Amino acid sequence: MSPETSSADAGTDDTGADLAARLRTVLDGRWSATRDTVRDHIQTHALLPQSGLSLDDYRARVLGQMKEMVALGFPAAGFRAEHGGTGDVGAAVTAIETLGYGDLSLMVKAGVQWGLFGGAIENLGTARHHDEYVRGLIDLDVLGCFAMTETGHGSNVQHLETTATYRPDTEEFEIHSPTPNSRKDYIGGAAAHARYAAVFAQLVTGGPGEEPVGRGVHCFVVPIRDADGADLPGVTTSDCGYKGGLPGVDNGRISFDHVRVPRANLLNRYGDVAADGTYSSPIESDNRRFFTMLGTLVRGRVTVGASAGAAGRFGLALAVNYALVRRQFQAPGGDGELLLMDYRTHQRRLLPLVARAYAFALAQNEVTAELHDLQTADPDTVDPADMRRLETKAAAIKAGHTALAQRAISEAREACGGAGYLSENLLPLLRGDIDVFTTFEGDNLVLTQLVAKQQLTSYADDIRDLDPVGWVRFVANMAGSVALEKTAARQVVQTLLDGSDEDPENSALTHPGTQLRLLRNREDHLTRTVAGRLGRAREDDADPVAVFTDTQDHLIKVGQAHIERIVLETFVEVIGRVQDRETRRLLKRVRDLFVYSVLEEDLSWFLMHRHVSVERAKAVRRGVNELCADLRPHAQTLVDAFGVPPVGLDVPMLRHR
Repeated sequence: MSPETSSADAGTDDTGADLAARLRTVLDGRWSATRDTVRDHIQTHALLPQSGLSLDDYRARVLGQMKEMVALGFPAAGFRAEHGGTGDVGAAVTAIETLGYGDLSLMVKAGVQWGLFGGAIENLGTARHHDEYVRGLIDLDVLGCFAMTETGHGSNVQHLETTATYRPDTEEFEIHSPTPNSRKDYIGGAAAHARYAAVFAQLVTGGPGEEPVGRGVHCFVVPIRDADGADLPGVTTSDCGYKGGLPGVDNGRISFDHVRVPRANLLNRYGDVAADGTYSSPIESDNRRFFTMLGTLVRGRVTVGASAGAAGRFGLALAVNYALVRRQFQAPGGDGELLLMDYRTHQRRLLPLVARAYAFALAQNEVTAELHDLQTADPDTVDPADMRRLETKAAAIKAGHTALAQRAISEAREACGGAGYLSENLLPLLRGDIDVFTTFEGDNLVLTQLVAKQQLTSYADDIRDLDPVGWVRFVANMAGSVALEKTAARQVVQTLLDGSDEDPENSALTHPGTQLRLLRNREDHLTRTVAGRLGRAREDDADPVAVFTDTQDHLIKVGQAHIERIVLETFVEVIGRVQDRETRRLLKRVRDLFVYSVLEEDLSWFLMHRHVSVERAKAVRRGVNELCADLRPHAQTLVDAFGVPPVGLDVPMLRHR
């Protein structure tokens, strides 16, 4: 029976339920027990996005929900045992990720407190800060915010304008906002609840007999409110008010007017100031120190990508479930109306996004595991090159996963028609909440460009001290020998490549080696050609800034190609570890749909650069249709495997079966 005329029951029988459970085991990965704990918590407390509440009521509701979560243990898991936590970084990240199956306001609020503010204290501070703050911020006795972004400087953190000038006569730092653009902006927690801020500012200091000089961006713990919630002297906070979403997060602004804080409030792991003003650091280079400091805060970026992915899966689960109960138009020559999911257009609308959600979820699991392993290891044993690779991979997956989530939720909303526009069915609330994920913790275009730049320079240490002009010149000088850095230590990937024809045109498109080769060839071609374009900077009259600007679109394309390639490699490797034959077979079809849809969306490039023939391009389009038909009977199983708590699917549009 063809999928167009099937009237498959919307429910999941015992076999489907068993298969969904096995798929969920694969998707949940290493911290499955943590996921289940948070799922149960969402279910028990109905932690879902709300409409109709005032800002004050919503914010109070979310803060109360955070307090209920302390007992679950995952806030403490994010901190080392010697600092007052339990030292399970992967569990902490996974727990906040799983909140994406509930209310994203709660996820963001929790992420700011325990991930960003807490992460700054733990990773940039030393024992005196750990002793003073960590236990309190875990238990919410110390409420904080993460004051990095400024009105005039968001992604360009290195050139923030807020200053922290050391005064040796009182052994204090003077935190100051010198211009309107230096106001800290969009800061979660700053509008109402935070009592402290981790403030990123330009450190200015000099030793005895020296003129004070800038030492680059450092982080300081700055009290901003008293116990009654009033602004402290010199601190001015204000409320960002209603936003496009996330009403439970009290985003605000902070300005400083010569606010004094003790010398001990400098988070001094990577840079310290003695009582007489003398500056010292274990890292001599200002640039390298800056990037090392930011690298320690990568957990926030990982968490944002992961949580967005969960929210995207939530949206897709709602839309697919609706498509399995909502009927529209009578089948030709048949009785009754067809289910939405029986239409090829509807399958094409949702199932490739489901396949992409699987691919990115597995890649996200790998990033979380790598983060856990690096951040729980002895810091003295961590290879800086491994840390840089993680930073780049985290940027790649964050950019790809948040873009997918935004697209999936928007498509899910439209796929549910008028029902999808009603707040009671949650999709409009999810869409408003997810929108900002593509721009906070790194704007996606900036992150994608960063990924491409790292690919071009193969993580070279040399670039850590280079400004954009210097970077362009560096690449220009190596343009003839640039080599694409492939993901290391994936023996299964290499084996599959060795087992496929070097010319992808001669291999079956469902062969994973062929799929890997096509995406690798695209990335390699793009990397080499952009390197060649940047090579023009070697010309005597070339303006490196103009060269860089002219190639930005090409750089973005390199980054996007890299993201899809590393996601596929993870998907292939994970499938290779699945023992159950039925589960593995279905995952292979999901992988095929992911690859076919990636190829279809970029067919013009593959054709233009002769990486596929016209006949193969036609086969790709046919293949998407055929794979949608193959997966149609498994639609319910595939989204059941996401493990969205039942309370999240208990919405009016799904009750009328």
